[in-house]
Amino acid sequence: MPLRPLRIAAHAELVSLLALLANLATVHLAPVSSLLGPLHGCAYLFVVLLAWRLPRATPAVKALSLIPGVGGLLALRAAAGAPAGRPAAG
Repeated sequence: MPLRPLRIAAHAELVSLLALLANLATVHLAPVSSLLGPLHGCAYLFVVLLAWRLPRATPAVKALSLIPGVGGLLALRAAAGAPAGRPAAG
């Protein structure tokens, strides 16, 4: 399974979180929150599901994917270092 879907979901999760926080810190427009909140939630779920389905998903990759916001990027980095088909040691 390629890492590209995880990469897309991880970036969408981080960008949507940053946009939500920027909206909260500035004008706090309800329509922006109504759009970005579910988008962020879906991106988070996609990150977790995609990371757990990776053939190279070690327990560390799975745990990292659960961190909101940056967990997808951390899991992606950890998964990219593991050889395909075999979990990384330790």
